[in-house]
Amino acid sequence: MVRNDITRTLSDMPTVALPAVGHQLHFELAVAYEIFGNPPPEAAEGWYDVLLCGPGPVKVGPFTVEPDHGLERLADADTVIVPACADIDDPLPAELVEAVRAAHEAGARVASLCTGAFVLGAAGLLDGRRATTHWAHAAELSARHPLAEVDPDVLYTDNGSVLTAAGKAAAVDLCLHLIHLDHGAAIANSVARRLVMPPHRPGGQAQFVATPVQAGGDHALAHLLAWVQQRLDQPLTVSDMARKANTSPRHLGRQFRSVLGQTPLQWLLIQRVRRAQELLEATDESIEAVARATGMGTATTLRRQFKRTVGVPPDTYRRSFRSARLA
Repeated sequence: MVRNDITRTLSDMPTVALPAVGHQLHFELAVAYEIFGNPPPEAAEGWYDVLLCGPGPVKVGPFTVEPDHGLERLADADTVIVPACADIDDPLPAELVEAVRAAHEAGARVASLCTGAFVLGAAGLLDGRRATTHWAHAAELSARHPLAEVDPDVLYTDNGSVLTAAGKAAAVDLCLHLIHLDHGAAIANSVARRLVMPPHRPGGQAQFVATPVQAGGDHALAHLLAWVQQRLDQPLTVSDMARKANTSPRHLGRQFRSVLGQTPLQWLLIQRVRRAQELLEATDESIEAVARATGMGTATTLRRQFKRTVGVPPDTYRRSFRSARLA
């Protein structure tokens, strides 16, 4: 399970800096700019100030990008997000590596998307930390930076001040994870809905697991998932779900594994835990009441399943979240 080694608050991180220096992939740069540059209506106040930083007009993929600021502004940012390198065999721009190192030394939270992890490695930020990148390049990242604990299977890692994401869609997951840390689950889910994406996947999920889909998607399980999510307070079973879908439990299991990469019970548990997170963040309901509202039944069951999924007990989660929001 991914853990944080520090607690951040929104007041600590209003500025997100994106370096654009050429020899980068445009997808990851565009993903970060889109997500952090467009606030949802309910969070328009206090959203991120996005800075595009670079030495001058550069080619990023097929596009020409004109940064508004120099790379030296990375040192003033609260969060720095390094997009993917186009070719890991090309020499890394020395000015980018130095700017990323200086930003971290100045206290910035630094994240990489896909092969941007090679920049973090060259800056010395991965030594002694868990990291990931696109599975196809994980072995090379480990070879170049043997002091890093490279995990080729997960979607992203979170060491508190240093975060890394795997390839492509995992960049979205990490960006949503950062918004969840800063603004809470409800705002992160709102951003996900705008992107027509599911709520972000936990970082510990395997890179090879099929992308989970949201209830309103166009797929065979769409109506069933919506029906279940409206009844998370009820003690649903696989048989209940199969009856609603007018199929057998065995066939339903095959559908879930094909569409979601999970069993029905695994998916249901994640939905219950996500709902519990929202209630713990947004309400003062007791743990017992949250357990009933999420179909967990008892506080004991909620605490066990919540800690197994999130990494901390619900009581600790609520205290940490409230402390961060009030800091």
